[in-house]
Amino acid sequence: MTSEQSVEPEPSPAETAKPRHAGFTYRLGRSLISPLARLVYRPRIEGRNLVPLDGPVIFASNHLSFIDSIAIPVAAPRPVHFLAKSSYFEGTGAKGWLSKTFFESIGAIPVRRGAGQAALDALDLQRQLLDEGLAVALYPEGTRSTDGRLYKGRTGVAFLALQTGAPVVPVGLIGTDKVMPVGAKMPTLNERITVKFGAPLNLAPHGPASSGKARRLATDEIMAAIHALSGQELAGAYNEAPAQGTIEKIKQALPHERR
Repeated sequence: MTSEQSVEPEPSPAETAKPRHAGFTYRLGRSLISPLARLVYRPRIEGRNLVPLDGPVIFASNHLSFIDSIAIPVAAPRPVHFLAKSSYFEGTGAKGWLSKTFFESIGAIPVRRGAGQAALDALDLQRQLLDEGLAVALYPEGTRSTDGRLYKGRTGVAFLALQTGAPVVPVGLIGTDKVMPVGAKMPTLNERITVKFGAPLNLAPHGPASSGKARRLATDEIMAAIHALSGQELAGAYNEAPAQGTIEKIKQALPHERR
C-alpha cells in the first residue's frame, strides 16, 4: 500500500442498518389484522382525529402488556412502526417464519436490545424513520409496568423529539393488561381495551436536545399528558429491575439521566 492510499474506517452498524418498513407484508397485515382486531376486541378509540395524518410523529404511550404494540397500530389512523427484539425475526423453520411474518405485518422493525452501542443504534433507526416522515411508537417508561402504575419517563423519547422536531402524540392505553397480562401465552377474548390519543405536543419551547434540563422538562410534559389519558396511579419512580450487587445499587441511587 502506497502512502497515497488510505484505509477508510469501517462504518458502524447504525450507519449501515436500514430500517425495514412499509413492505408488502406490512401493508397486507395492516389491511387484514386491523379490521379483524377491531371486530374481535371492539376497542374503544378516542382522539383519533387528533393524530397528524402525514409527516413524522412519535406516539408516546404507557406500557402495560405485550399487545400494546398491536393495539396502537390497530387504533391509529396511519401506519405506525416500533422496534422489536431481533430474536423475533431470526427463528428457523415454520415457527421462525411465522414469527418473522407476524412481526413484519404489524410494523415491527428488528433491533438488538441493550445498552451502550445497541441503544444508540436503536435511536438511529428511529431517527431514520422520522426523517422519512413516518410514525414510530415508543414507551417512555422503558418496559412494561407489572403493577399497573405509571412510572417516571426516561428521556430518550424527548431527546428524539427535540432532535428531529417531530410532534409527540401521547397515548393512554387502558385494559391491555387484562386482555393479556404479563406472562400470559394468549390474549383473552373477554375484555375490551381503550386507546386514547391526545393532542400533539410541541416540545421545542423546552430547549435543544443537547440540554439535559430540556430533555427532563419535555419528558415530564409527555408523562403528564399520558397520565391525563390513562388515569393510572403514579409510581413516582423509574421502572427498573432490582439492583444486583452493591455497585448496581449505588448506580441507581446516584442522580443520573435515564434513557
